[in-house]
Amino acid sequence: MLVIFDWDGTLLNSLTKISQCMQLAAVDAGLEPCSEADARSIIGLGLPEAVSTLYPNAESAPLELLSQRYAHHFVIKDQTPCEFYPGVEDTLETLKSNGHHIAVATGKSRRGLNRVLGNLGWENYFHATRCADETASKPDPLMLSELLAELDVPLADSVMIGDTEFDLGMAASLGMRRIGVSYGAHPLERLNKHQPEAIIDEMSQLVNLLGKTQVV
Repeated sequence: MLVIFDWDGTLLNSLTKISQCMQLAAVDAGLEPCSEADARSIIGLGLPEAVSTLYPNAESAPLELLSQRYAHHFVIKDQTPCEFYPGVEDTLETLKSNGHHIAVATGKSRRGLNRVLGNLGWENYFHATRCADETASKPDPLMLSELLAELDVPLADSVMIGDTEFDLGMAASLGMRRIGVSYGAHPLERLNKHQPEAIIDEMSQLVNLLGKTQVV
């Protein structure tokens, strides 16, 4: 089975950092800083889609500056790495040993994801990854379709794991299995709109839900 993970808020505990960087960037761009709750509400979208959702009435110039300054602040703050949520690393290793393929579908930029994976020494850890700036942003399901095609996996043998309605919504639009996590950016009522088969409170619970797959 192909197990596709969102990154921020699902694997990595980075939500506070993302929110703080968005608030700092808004000040730099001359915009009213958003609340932490509003910042969390757009986590998972590509950066252009995120800033335009937060500031729908803003002109293009301040939005472009906002995006630039967000990237600037995030690189600085990311010099102190975020931690994985409890059970993530052990779960990923167990899934791989159980014969599953693992992939990432994220709203991060390719440059941002590569930087994080490089810092971890995980450049070749996942079987495939897809970022918002090289395909369509969530909740468009294109990145999921591309991962299925790249790894030659049928839809029926895949599952999406995420903490936002954008993750679960894009999976639902393809008819892909989907499992939510309760500890991320979006509250349960937003996740439940897309009828996940389960919502887990810790990543280690995923192992029993997925079991083993035959290695071919």
